[in-house]
Amino acid sequence: MSRIGKQPVNISNGVTVTVSKDNLVTVKGPKGELTQQVDRDITIEVKEGQVIVSRPTDQIRHRAMHGLYRSLISNQIKGVTEGYKKDMELVGVGFKAANTGNVLDLALGYSHNIIFEIPKELTVSTITEKGKNPIISLAGSDKQLIGQVCAKLRSLRKPEPYKGKGVKFAGEVLRRKAGKAAGK
Repeated sequence: MSRIGKQPVNISNGVTVTVSKDNLVTVKGPKGELTQQVDRDITIEVKEGQVIVSRPTDQIRHRAMHGLYRSLISNQIKGVTEGYKKDMELVGVGFKAANTGNVLDLALGYSHNIIFEIPKELTVSTITEKGKNPIISLAGSDKQLIGQVCAKLRSLRKPEPYKGKGVKFAGEVLRRKAGKAAGK
């Protein structure tokens, strides 16, 4: 049996989990409401303050989905209680970030600024201190959405391996390359 899938998910106080007939799991909590469509083969039960995920057979497909949906439901429960937060760092001379509401204005070394609209489910803030790299903070209850937006921001200017310039996750360690050797 799946090691992750067989563990029940504890439901925190103030969180309600409902499963509809067409396997749509809805999680409501203090920080919002999230839904997840679950495959029809996987069964979800809510018993005694726990969510139990089970599978019909030991097929590879069922085993894979068993752990996946258990993790997704666990992430939803954590999201509506605590929430998630990711920080992105802009490394490079003249790189700037500013936001007005959920619209992000990025100067990433291109001829024009990039205007990036953040989904309304997330909150964005920018921190610019003298002598430090600008930081973009994304917060929200949906872990998948935060990861997707961070990946899109990173794709606007990926960190390059020589100087490390670009958009990277805060605390991310980049694999650096040596520059070209001087000729004799």
